[in-house]
Amino acid sequence: MKILNCLVCFLVFWLSLSIQAQERPPISIFNPDDYGADSQNWSVSQSNDRYIYVANNKGLLEYNGAKWNLYPSPNETILRCVKVVDSLIYTGSFHQFGYWKKDDFGVLNYTSLSQELDIEFIVDEEFWNIHSLENWVLFQSLNRIIIYDRIKQSYNIINSKTVLSRLFKVDENLYFQNLNNGLFKIENGKDVLVSEDAIIKNNVIVNVFSLNEGLLVLTQDNGFYILNDEGVSPWNIPARSALKSVSVFCSIKLRDNSFVLGTISDGIIHLTKNGEINYKINQSDGLSNNTVLSLHEDIDSNIWLGLDNGINCINIKSPYLIFHDNNGKIGSVYTSAVYNNFLYLGTNQGLYYKPLNSNDSFKFIEGTQGQIWCIEVFNNELFCGHNMGTFLVKNNQAKWISDIPGTWQIKSFDNQSNLLVQGNYTGLHVLHKKSGTWQLRNKIKGFNISSRYFEFLNNNQVFVNHEYKGVFKLQISNDLETVTSYKLDSLLKKGLYSSLTKHNNEVLYSSKNGVYKYDTSKNKFEKDSLLSKLINIDKFTSGKLVSDEVTNKLWSFSSDGINYLTTSKLSGDKEINSIHFPVDVRKDVVGFENIVHIADENHLLGTTTGYIIFDLSMINSFDHKININQISISQSKHHDTIRLVNLKHPGKFKNQENNLSISYSISEFLKTQRPEYRYQLEGIYNEWSDWTLNGSVYFENLPHGKYTFSVMGKVGNQVSNNTETYTFEIARPWFLSNLAIAVYALSILLFSLLMHNIYKRYYRKQRERLMLKTTREFELKELENKQQLMRFKNEKLKENIENKNRELAASTMNLIKKNQFLNTIKKELEAAQGNKNLNSVIKIIDRNLNNTDDWNLFQEAFNNADKDFLKKIKTLHPSLTSNDLRLCAYLRLNLSSKEIAPLLNISSRSVEVKRYRLRKKMELPHESSLTDYILEI
Repeated sequence: MKILNCLVCFLVFWLSLSIQAQERPPISIFNPDDYGADSQNWSVSQSNDRYIYVANNKGLLEYNGAKWNLYPSPNETILRCVKVVDSLIYTGSFHQFGYWKKDDFGVLNYTSLSQELDIEFIVDEEFWNIHSLENWVLFQSLNRIIIYDRIKQSYNIINSKTVLSRLFKVDENLYFQNLNNGLFKIENGKDVLVSEDAIIKNNVIVNVFSLNEGLLVLTQDNGFYILNDEGVSPWNIPARSALKSVSVFCSIKLRDNSFVLGTISDGIIHLTKNGEINYKINQSDGLSNNTVLSLHEDIDSNIWLGLDNGINCINIKSPYLIFHDNNGKIGSVYTSAVYNNFLYLGTNQGLYYKPLNSNDSFKFIEGTQGQIWCIEVFNNELFCGHNMGTFLVKNNQAKWISDIPGTWQIKSFDNQSNLLVQGNYTGLHVLHKKSGTWQLRNKIKGFNISSRYFEFLNNNQVFVNHEYKGVFKLQISNDLETVTSYKLDSLLKKGLYSSLTKHNNEVLYSSKNGVYKYDTSKNKFEKDSLLSKLINIDKFTSGKLVSDEVTNKLWSFSSDGINYLTTSKLSGDKEINSIHFPVDVRKDVVGFENIVHIADENHLLGTTTGYIIFDLSMINSFDHKININQISISQSKHHDTIRLVNLKHPGKFKNQENNLSISYSISEFLKTQRPEYRYQLEGIYNEWSDWTLNGSVYFENLPHGKYTFSVMGKVGNQVSNNTETYTFEIARPWFLSNLAIAVYALSILLFSLLMHNIYKRYYRKQRERLMLKTTREFELKELENKQQLMRFKNEKLKENIENKNRELAASTMNLIKKNQFLNTIKKELEAAQGNKNLNSVIKIIDRNLNNTDDWNLFQEAFNNADKDFLKKIKTLHPSLTSNDLRLCAYLRLNLSSKEIAPLLNISSRSVEVKRYRLRKKMELPHESSLTDYILEI
C-alpha cells in the first residue's frame, strides 16, 4: 500500500513538472458576438471571390475578411448546409432549399428552388448536405436525395427506406450510405449498390476518399477502412488505435493528401497522408470548442471549422507554429537555447526543456524556480543566468556555481575557455574554471551599477548600458580585478528599452533614436544610417537587438513586425528585411525580446504565453485583391433612411444624400498578417489616409460636387495588386439648380434694370440738387464776395473817415493854437497902448480871429468826417443859427468849453452862456447832457 501511495505521489509530481508541448498553427477565433449569430455552425464553403459562407442556426453568414454579414434563414429555421457553385450559394434547411445570388448592390437575395420546383416535403424533412457535379446540384436529407438539373431546371429524386447518413463526392462520383443497407453510388440518376459489407452497413460513414484503385472509408467510431475489389479491410496506419478512442463527426482530405478529422469532443486531428498524427488541436490548445460540426479547406489552404460554439480558422500552411502555455505552467519566455538536441526555455518561472522537434512535454529542471534572465552555451557547456545567481546545467540538472543575485548576461573573455564575465545587479563578476569546476572568482571592483548589457571593446575596455543612466565606458585592469576608471558617454541619449550588443565584432548601441556604432578611430559612437533602419521611431516598442552568430543575422522588433539584417558572405553587402508580425499577435516580452536559431531557416521567438517558431523560407508575399463590398447613403448621420448603391454604375445622389458609408475588404484570413487599408476621396480629401485595420469609412455632410473614391490594401508588406475606385456625384442643392440659377440670373437682370432706373433717377435728382446747391453756393459766394467788397469799401471809408477825423482834429488843433496865439499877441499889444500902430495890428488880429475861411475849411473837414451831421441837427432843430451849428460841431468833437473859446474868439464864460442858450433852443431837459445828446445824433 505504501509503495502504491509513493507511486501515485511520484506520478502527480512528475505530471506537475511536465507541460504538454504541442506547437500548432495560428488560429483565428470568431465567437458568436463577433459574427452576430447563433453559436452552432453546420457547414462552410467559399466562393470564387474568396468570401467565406457559413450555415448557422440563424441563417447564412458571409465573411469578406473585414466584416461578417448575417442573412436570416428564409423560413426562420436552422441552415444545415451551404455550397457555393459558380456565383450561386446553395443552402438547405427544414422544408427548404434554394440559392442566394448577389445583386449589383452587394446584397445576397434568396430564391427558393423548393417552391419553384413545387417540392412536396416529407414530414420533418431537413437537408443536411449539398454537392455539385457537372450541371447537377444534389440536396441530401435523411430520407432522400433531390437531384436538381441547373440547365433544364428540373429534378429527380432518389428515395431511401432507411436513414441516409451522408452524401459523399469522390472525384467525379457521388456516393451515399444507406444505413443497414450499405454504400451506394449514383449513376444516371439512380442508386447503385457498391458494398453491403457488414462493416459498411453497421458503421456510420463520415466520409469516403479515393485511394489508389479503391475507396478509403472513414467511420465515425472505428477509423479508416479500405474498400476495393477484394472487400473491406482496416487501413493499418500509426493512428489507427488513437482513432478508435474518438468519435469523428466530419472530415476532409486536403490538397496535400493529408487528412483533417473533426471530432465530437476532442477537437481536430491532423493526419499525414501516411496516417501519422501530425498534431491534435482541442479547446485546451486554442480552439473555441471541442465539437467540430464542419470542415472546409479554402483557396489558401486555411482550414475553417464550424464549431458547436463559434467559428475557427486554422492557418495550416502558415510559416508560424505557436506553442501556447494555456495553463500558465511555463510562463513568459525571456530566453531560450538549443543544446545537445534539446530545447531549453528560460521563463519567469524557471528553466524548462524538451527534446527538439518533438511533441514531448516540457520538463522542469529542479532548483531553477524563479526568474531566468539568460541561457548561454560556452565550450559545449550550458549556463543559466538566474535571479538567484548562476547555474551550470548538465544532464538536465542545475548546479549553482554563483550566488551573486541577478545574472543578466554571461560572456566569454578573450577566448579563454576557463574565464567568463557576467553582468549582475551589482556590477561585473568573473567566473573561473578551476580543476574542472566552475566557481565565482571575484567581483570587478570599482563599479557597482547594474550591468544588464555589457560588451568588451578589448581586454581592458568594456561598455555597460543602463537604461536609466546611460552608457558607461570602463577601463579594467589586466587581471580583471578592478575598474581603474569609468565615464558616462554624454553624447548618447539614455532611454528606456535601449540595449547594447556586439555584431560582427562591432559594438552597437540602440534606442528609439536609432542604432549607433562605436568608431574606434574616433573613440565615440556614431549613428549608422543603414542599421538605424532597424528602428522605426513611429513604430518603436523596443531597442533590443539580438545578434545571431550562427546565421549572422541581427534582429530588431517594432509594433508591426520583426526586422533583420543579413550580410552577404561573398560581397559583404548588407540588407534589411521585414516580417510583418504585429506585436499584439506575437506578444513578445517587451524589452526582453529573444530569438534563437533552431535549424535551417527555423527560429524560435519567446512570447509572454510561450513561444513561436517561424520558418523564414516559408514567409512569402502573395498578390492580393481589394474589393468594394457595399456602399450605403443616408440623409443624416443617424442613418434614419439608408439606401444601398449600385456598385456597377457611377452614383448620382441627391443633395440631401450626402452621408456615405463604404465598406471594402481583402479576403485574406491569416492571423499573423491582418489586412490594412488606406483610402482617398478626390474632390475633398486629395491626400491618402494612414493605413488602418478598419474595413469601412464614413463620410458625413459631403458638399455637392464630383468625387472619386479610391482604396488600396496590403497584407503584411505586400500591397494589393489593384486600387478599387468608385465615382459618384452629389447634386447641387435646389437653390443652386439650373432653374434656380436661371431665376437668379433673370432676377439679377431685372433687379439691375430696376436699380439702373432707380440710380438713374436718383443721380438725376442728385445732379439737380447738386446744381441747385452749386447755384446757391455760387450766389452765396457772390454775396460773400459783395459783402467782402463792401467790407473792403467800409474799411476804406472808415480809413478815409479816420483820416478826415485826423485832419479835422489837426485842423481844429491848428485853429485853437492859432487863435490862442493871436489872442496872446492881442493881449500883449493891448497892454502896450502907447503906440497907435498897434491898433491896426490888433484889428488885423481880430479879423484873423473871426476869419470865416477857417470856419469854412473846418466845416468842410467836419462834413467829410461826420457826414450830414449838421443837416441832421438842422433838421431836428430848425431854429439853430450858424453860430449854434458851429458850437454843435465843436461839441460833436467832444471839445471842452475852454477848447471851444479860442475857436469862437470868446471867453470860456461866453461859451457856457452859448451852451445854455443852445440847450434852450433844443429844449433839452435840465438833467440831460448837451454833449451826450449831440454825440448820440
